[in-house]
Amino acid sequence: MTTQEAYSARHLQVLEGLEAVRKRPGMYIGSTDSRGLMHCLWEIIDNAVDEALEGYAHAIEVELHDDGSVEVRDDGRGVPVDVVPGVGLTGVEVVYTKLHAGGKFGGGSYTSSGGLHGVGASVVNALSARLDVQVDRDGVTYQMQFHRGEPGRFADGRKAPSPDNPFTPFTDSSVLDAVGKAAKKRTGTRVRYWADPQIFLDSAEFSYGELVSRVRQTAFLIPGLAITVVDGRDGEPTSETFRFDGGTVDFVDFLARDAPVTATMRLTGEGTFTENVQELDRASGHLVTREVERTASVDVALRWGSDYETRVESFVNIIRTPGGGAHQAGFEQAVLKVARSLVEANARRLKVGARDPRIEKDDVLAGLTGVVTVRFPEPQFEGQTKEILGTAAIRGIVAGVVERELTAILASPKRDQKTETGRLLEKIVAEMRARVTARMHKEISRRKNALETSSLPAKLADCRSEDVARTELFIVEGDSALGTAKLARSSEFQALLPIRGKILNVQKASAADILKNQEVASIIQVIGAGSGRSFDLSAARYGKVIMMTDADVDGAHIRTLLLTLFFRYMRPLVEAGRVFAAVPPLHRIEVAGRKREVVYTYSEDELHRQLRRLERTGRTYREPIQRYKGLGEMDAHQLAETTMEPARRTLRRIRMEDEQALVEAESVFELLMGNEVAPRREFIVEGAAAVDRERIDA
Repeated sequence: MTTQEAYSARHLQVLEGLEAVRKRPGMYIGSTDSRGLMHCLWEIIDNAVDEALEGYAHAIEVELHDDGSVEVRDDGRGVPVDVVPGVGLTGVEVVYTKLHAGGKFGGGSYTSSGGLHGVGASVVNALSARLDVQVDRDGVTYQMQFHRGEPGRFADGRKAPSPDNPFTPFTDSSVLDAVGKAAKKRTGTRVRYWADPQIFLDSAEFSYGELVSRVRQTAFLIPGLAITVVDGRDGEPTSETFRFDGGTVDFVDFLARDAPVTATMRLTGEGTFTENVQELDRASGHLVTREVERTASVDVALRWGSDYETRVESFVNIIRTPGGGAHQAGFEQAVLKVARSLVEANARRLKVGARDPRIEKDDVLAGLTGVVTVRFPEPQFEGQTKEILGTAAIRGIVAGVVERELTAILASPKRDQKTETGRLLEKIVAEMRARVTARMHKEISRRKNALETSSLPAKLADCRSEDVARTELFIVEGDSALGTAKLARSSEFQALLPIRGKILNVQKASAADILKNQEVASIIQVIGAGSGRSFDLSAARYGKVIMMTDADVDGAHIRTLLLTLFFRYMRPLVEAGRVFAAVPPLHRIEVAGRKREVVYTYSEDELHRQLRRLERTGRTYREPIQRYKGLGEMDAHQLAETTMEPARRTLRRIRMEDEQALVEAESVFELLMGNEVAPRREFIVEGAAAVDRERIDA
């Protein structure tokens, strides 16, 4: 048995707990791919952020090292180094080896924190090939090292720190080494770890973009906290520091991309609730039930814009909750209640009658950008990944604060505020009416059964199969290409929908204008899953939606307009990876010889490479080489074998890999397709010098 494989009896209980983590890592971090790898990093960063929440830490540094490790440094109080009563281990060892251990269980160390289960640091330790902790306290730098959760010492010597260096586990007793001196008043914790390749997939890697996005949002939510991110993985290290002295209002202004309908409003307040908690009675050593009163603080910022998308980010003690939960439900409940009350009070001016449908949540949330944050001790999450807040009492507290504060602002008698509120109510009523129209379109877009008549567009050449896993919808540019495509397709599973030229730019248009546009309405109707917030991916009639346009500038423009439609109003289709772009060839080379051979190329560079290859092998080809200007120039068999037959064609899948990609896509679509002309002109002017004129197919 090697030193690294030694399994000491003294740490049997510790390792049994951590081995459960290693056996079922998905229970604790969600997955073992890049998402799980990033979740481990969030656990360590959140511990540092909790110190900042309490006012003890003012600077945090996160560094991605070129050896695959990551290090998090903070200037907080430092993990306790004294022996924990009744356990016999130092605070450092308890925090990093004991599940459900820490200072966040109601002991008074943290009034609000994101780490409540006490498993974050120990789980990261269990899933790391090596983890080093250094703590500065009382003028001394202490250190403890771990190998897959077991404490001991690595013999680094003159070598760089590595999990492959010899490791000696502690056997009789653990030792927290004093490895240096620290300034008397300096405190803090440094954690560096190497993720275990036995646990994580080879493809798992830290996402710098996702890290920066998370760090930026944390800096917004803790005014005055400076967070530095260093990426030293590829040559010259890059560094970014984030510090914002504003709060949720600045965060909303950063998130909002559209023109404002209302000013950004901040709603704050507090509420109390009681709950029964289990606490350790040190005298008896048993858990006892005690009723405690909690105080929850609420900080909400929101504004409505001219767009139709909703973006609400929710947080509990700075931990983002992408699945929402009680706090977000309370926020949406209150916003809907206030909006309904104001619409009823202004019904005559808004021309809303008794026959009009009631305002619904989606009508109110259209164009809303909001940040909802709550802080209170020991929040109850649904699972260790902390994606959904489960503390039920928070819903009523948030709803009460938002309803009271928002009503006071929107119902203000001040002239400017009345004008702003009027614009908002008109937008909400317009959304309600657009929703009704969209629902009618959605109802008629369902595939009809044999007893019903089809209301699908006459120009749709549908397929026979109803197996969504196989079916494909080709959106074809022009009637001429449609004729060829009809002959080239497999009518069993391939459907064709022609469009006439360039469709409506939906980035600039309202929902009502979109539904009036025949081409856009036909696409929505044929796909059959609705649009916008009512889009139902499970109702989509085709497994793949393929844009098939000419390989020229106009074709690229049409493809961009279609992508804008999918991104804005059928985004789940894109997120599911079901939107594709066909890749038709640009050239057709007929190689001379007894056996007729045809070579297709897809770019000028590929054409020249193929020609040079033929010349080197002494083969000739017929002149002139055919250059396809559009899909209509191809014969049916040529279109089939190059662009439509699944076994031979090439498709480009349109993807959104992560949240950072979504943010970048939002920015690019608004820049290139939005209403603001000046930024687009600057973009074109700045990039003009980089354009190769010979590549422009005019």
